[in-house]
Amino acid sequence: MAILDKHKILETNATLLLIFSFLVVTIGGIVEIAPLFYLENTIEDVEGVRPYSPLEMAGREIYIREGCYVCHSQMIRPMRDEVERYGHFSLAAESQYDHPFLWGSKRTGPDLARVGGRYSNEWHVDHFTNPQSVVPESIMPKYGYLLDRVIEPEHIEDLMRTNALVGVPYTDEMFENARADFMAQADPDSDWDGVVARYPKAVVANFDGQPGVTEMDALIAYMQMLGTLVDFSTFTPDASR
Repeated sequence: MAILDKHKILETNATLLLIFSFLVVTIGGIVEIAPLFYLENTIEDVEGVRPYSPLEMAGREIYIREGCYVCHSQMIRPMRDEVERYGHFSLAAESQYDHPFLWGSKRTGPDLARVGGRYSNEWHVDHFTNPQSVVPESIMPKYGYLLDRVIEPEHIEDLMRTNALVGVPYTDEMFENARADFMAQADPDSDWDGVVARYPKAVVANFDGQPGVTEMDALIAYMQMLGTLVDFSTFTPDASR
């Protein structure tokens, strides 16, 4: 009862409550923030993580424009139910080149951190065109109009250079080949070897089955690489962090 009586003093005195709340938050903040000053890098370098290819980058911009991040997260937490459903928990390194990051906080739809390679390109086309045709209970709106929107790589180099300004390690070679790589990734009959050399594990395909590069192509290219860059069968966390 003595402890409760002392706590009652804080509850009934606004000034004391404010002072002690400030102290608790300050101590908690110091405990969380101070160790970071002794780390050279807070993001562990992980083999396989690379910048987005030009087509994937364009697809990501469409993903953001259409508000997909509002209903889908891209962060698997290290909890048993999450890992069993979605796969290995997300690593900070996997989103180190995201500007902005798309971790999300709401899951009207499933988490997409490891959606790459889980479904075929044809499934994605059907799903975006009419979500209820493949998931009857889905409340996702239709995005079939993306099939009719042909896109050109006119500004893709500018977008890559903008990301480079904030630390994404694009090279001069990547800039020089940006437009060609954009077109080649969506055309399996093209000379796409350079695309895969510059962007390992990039999926090359005519994603929507139509001539020309559409917004649907770009969006599916982005979907198909999510969560595929890190080989978790060989990944070993850095125990020193």
